[in-house]
Amino acid sequence: MVIKSVNLETVCGPTSRLPVNTKPEFAFAGKSNVGKSTLINALMNRKSYARTSATPGKTQTINYYNINDSFYLVDLPGYGYATAGMKARQEWGRMIENYLHTSDQLKAVFLLVDARHEPSANDCMMFDWILAAGFTPYVIATKVDKLKRSQVARQMKLIRRTLEENCTVRREADITLIPFSGVSKAGREDIYGVLEELL
Repeated sequence: MVIKSVNLETVCGPTSRLPVNTKPEFAFAGKSNVGKSTLINALMNRKSYARTSATPGKTQTINYYNINDSFYLVDLPGYGYATAGMKARQEWGRMIENYLHTSDQLKAVFLLVDARHEPSANDCMMFDWILAAGFTPYVIATKVDKLKRSQVARQMKLIRRTLEENCTVRREADITLIPFSGVSKAGREDIYGVLEELL
């Protein structure tokens, strides 16, 4: 996939109306410190277009990136940030759920989980939301560069098993699990492959 143009076209907060787009949308969901902005920058082939931060919880809006004027990468608010107030966490949850259930152009949702850890209760809930909204489960395991090579296969099995065992919604399709490194960009071509197939 060749990225020719990138434009942050729309930013939606808790009280904003979601835009009515005519181009396909691909959304990215994950907890606050999972490396979502790093992944989106890698996919857009930009160093810092999506804001990355050492402070989790920076993305508190739904950000629509217009790619090649042909589709959108949609950055959803990070969830599960412990020091965010209950009201803020509930608002983020409502925003995400509203988007999943009302976007007419949403083609896929990629769930990002940290490759180093077992998926959290929030990750499993997000996985259920994705399935309940009728989408095929695509899971990206980030930060694989922080694992030893010998640990990667074991962690992928743990992630898959945890999501499957904690899933409360009936699944039609198997989980597509893609390991990704923000350092080497390993896994980026696999994600491009999914996007191209769905486009």
